[in-house]
Amino acid sequence: MVKSPTSPVRKSSKLEGIKERSNFLREPVATEIMQDTTHFSEESVQILKFHGSYQQDNRDNRVKGQEKDYQFMLRTRSPGGFIPPELYLALDSISQEYGNHTLRVTTRQGFQVHGVLKKNLKAVIAAIVRNMGSTLGACGDLNRNVMAPPAPYKHRREYQYAWEYADKIADLLTPQTGAYYEIWLDDEKVISAEEASEVKAARQRNLNDTNFVDKEEPIYGEHYMPRKFKCCVTVPGDNSVDLYTQDVTLVVITDEQGELEGFNVLVGGGMGRTHNKEETFARIADELGYVDKDDVYDLVKAIVATQRDYGDRFNRRHARMKYLLHDWGVDKFRNVVEGFFGKKLAAYKPIPPFQYKDFLGWNEQGDGKLFLGISIENGRVKDEGAFKLKTALREITQRFTLPMRLTANHNLIIYEIEPEQQQDLEEILKSNGIIITPEGIEPLVRYSMACPALPTCGLAITESERALPGIIERIRVLLDKLGLQEEHFVIRMTGCPNGCARPYMAELGFVGSAPEKYQVWLGGSPDQTRLARVYENKMPIQELESFLEPIFVYFKTERQAQESFGDFCDRVGFDAIGEYCHSNEPTPISTMSENGLVNEVAATEPVKKPVNTQNRRHRIRVRDELHQRIKEAATKQGKTMTDLAAEALEAYLEKIS
Repeated sequence: MVKSPTSPVRKSSKLEGIKERSNFLREPVATEIMQDTTHFSEESVQILKFHGSYQQDNRDNRVKGQEKDYQFMLRTRSPGGFIPPELYLALDSISQEYGNHTLRVTTRQGFQVHGVLKKNLKAVIAAIVRNMGSTLGACGDLNRNVMAPPAPYKHRREYQYAWEYADKIADLLTPQTGAYYEIWLDDEKVISAEEASEVKAARQRNLNDTNFVDKEEPIYGEHYMPRKFKCCVTVPGDNSVDLYTQDVTLVVITDEQGELEGFNVLVGGGMGRTHNKEETFARIADELGYVDKDDVYDLVKAIVATQRDYGDRFNRRHARMKYLLHDWGVDKFRNVVEGFFGKKLAAYKPIPPFQYKDFLGWNEQGDGKLFLGISIENGRVKDEGAFKLKTALREITQRFTLPMRLTANHNLIIYEIEPEQQQDLEEILKSNGIIITPEGIEPLVRYSMACPALPTCGLAITESERALPGIIERIRVLLDKLGLQEEHFVIRMTGCPNGCARPYMAELGFVGSAPEKYQVWLGGSPDQTRLARVYENKMPIQELESFLEPIFVYFKTERQAQESFGDFCDRVGFDAIGEYCHSNEPTPISTMSENGLVNEVAATEPVKKPVNTQNRRHRIRVRDELHQRIKEAATKQGKTMTDLAAEALEAYLEKIS
């Protein structure tokens, strides 16, 4: 069993040269952090990512002719979402003193701090490290934060194994360069948890050329990975981690006594894509096989080495491991992995179907203590109006020194709670406007996610986090009008196609495609086990109701018993949805809102109350061919079809009058 031969000549991108020249992530960051400037050079920006930070600028503050409002986002490396109380209080303090006064739970179970200035970057990273945290490897072309189910079940050993191996895989694949401590802590050695001896041994073990000999980075080498690399560890049936979207997923397999036997392994998931580049796409992971617990580190290294040596280092749009799986097929990929691994993989073991879990509200840990899952809309921990989550979490952490686990869906779990502390925690949260019962949370909000997007993300095409609350409110109003008051489904939104909030797994996904316009993705499953598909490329957000209404009406009239919205869209198919919508276009009507403003909403049933018809927008049917031409012209000009048609008709009527 041997690896496939590598090409004798391999082109590489500009970034590969930057990594090679960096002296294992030291330069030019080490030099430029000492300079009295507001931002880093482009080469430094690329290396800075490996240290856990992105250089950004606040687009809301851009002024022509003036320097950009440069600031930095920092992301924590928190395997399994673990945040000790010391670290939470440090992050809370950092966000107040150096950041934008908020924290944000990421979709990979870490915290992000936004708004840090370059002059404060060193102090902030040092404070995180000295308080049991790290940012090393939270970004960049290497293994990112390793995820695991956040539920602290002490009586279910498979959950404890998931936490244990998330930590160990994170340690195995952590960069070994001394650059991080040299730059941010002046080479100070900070006391941290002792690494397991078997992890150290596995890292140094050079099976079939998995390692670089005598390199500071024995696994990564001087070029690290072709692109970001994402892993998770979960248990059978638990899809709280979006397991099908990972480069590598390990599923804990135990025997009848609950002892760890090994892991099922899935590979090749990934969300990022590029608009109008059909060669880029979202992909869900394939089943690779099963590995015994004693061999798991060697297998993970074999998978990493396969992507490291054969991943595309020239075209970064084609550099994720999912494209290697797509190009090769899982059988060839498995064969190359087995060449590094040195043995055949066993067959994937049968396990129950995966279900989405969010663990909100009060739960028992299984050891007499409790844990509390708190829903955080879009992950933004802040104080705003009567909603003071940041204040509440600070008080709870200061009083009770309880640990937290962050979830993959922007939420947070406080655990190790003594039963006698329950009432005090509830009072703190309620007095700060925090809803703690799952039933009290709007279901559309509960199952939604959005990326930060504008104003700080440099890749954002349009709004996401700031837009989604209003969009969800509009969808709820529409569902209520259609008699679908009890319906909810997974909604996810991103401001660009990179997919940070994993919209391609949603039942209803919005992906920014132009200012105030979104691709609409339909057909993902409620449990995030099936990819959605793109249904519309550029939906103007102001046309949300008229676009969605006929789809919802079709769902209401033709759904099967207990069928979810995503399952319905997948079952009937897009041709049927499009045909129904074309034949049943809603007629928008004007209604008076509570604040006295006129709102336009689509209606398929007669409205019982008096309506203001002065601003009614009527619809005129046209031939299919003409409809398509209008649509193409409107897209080209960046207008809505309604506006384009109105302009053309007005011009014609004026001409003949």
